[in-house]
Order: sequence, then structure tokens, then C-alpha cells
Amino acid sequence: MNYPKSVKIVEVGPRDGLQNEKTSLDTDSRVELITQLANAGLCYIEAGSFVSPKWVPQMAGSEKVFARLPADKLAVHMHDTYGQALANILVALQQGIAVVDSSIAGLGGCPYAQGASGNVATEDLIYLLNGLGIEHGVNLEKIIAAGNMICAKLNRANRSKVARAI
Repeated sequence: MNYPKSVKIVEVGPRDGLQNEKTSLDTDSRVELITQLANAGLCYIEAGSFVSPKWVPQMAGSEKVFARLPADKLAVHMHDTYGQALANILVALQQGIAVVDSSIAGLGGCPYAQGASGNVATEDLIYLLNGLGIEHGVNLEKIIAAGNMICAKLNRANRSKVARAI
């Protein structure tokens, strides 16, 4: 067997796990859970979501759960349905958040949000970071090529504005 020497565990219980429960927990209970998970040794924990309480009421109040955590422990995950993902990421960066989820060519999305266009495109994120002079270690031309390749195989348009412009 060729087992890995280590595994990165991302605990999604406080977000993905709780969002399907019938009972909504208060902020203190959610923070207590996250604290216990961290004290148990988990380093990567999805703490909540800014999804509309109309769709996922269990995530209401996530902003209160987040403020108690230092910015260097937070990450953002943005969808670009209304074209606001990069603006929201810019604000997160200004607050010191240095972990950003993205998806090549803007693939993915929210299965229950009608008209959801997908995640923020990795190509667009890289272009933003380049413009801000923030290091990331990704080659923009190569990521654009990867996005164009997968979109061709999926027979769909590339949602990246940068890929379409370059």
C-alpha cells in the first residue's frame, strides 16, 4: 500500500453539517463547538456561511461567529452569480483574510439557487491578486489554458472574464 504520510482534515460540521439540521443553534453554541474542534487538534474548520437565512436559516448569525476569530484563521468562498465575488474578495483581503476558495473557469455553483452562475473563477482571482501585488504562486497563462481545456471537454463557455478577455 502507498498510504500518504499525512492527511489534511477539513472539518465541515459547523457549516455543512449544521446547515441541514432542523434545529438552529445560537452563536455561543456554534463558537463552543468550533473551539472544541480546534482544541481537539483540527486546524481547518468551516465555521459558517453568509448564505441567505431564507435558504439556510441554520447559518444566520455567521458574521457573529466569524468577527471572535482572527482574520488569519478565516477563509472566504464566493459565488459570482451577481458579479460581486471579486469585490467581496477585495474587502476580505483588506480585512487580512488570506485564504480564498476559487474554481477553475468558474465551475460549480449552488444547486438550490436559481440562476446561480458558479464559483469565482480562479483565473479572475489570480488577475486580481496580480494587480494588487499579492503573491500566490500560480501562473495566469497556464491556469487560463487549463480552464479553456476543461470547458472545451465539458462543451461549455468559460465563465472567467479574464480568460475571455485575454
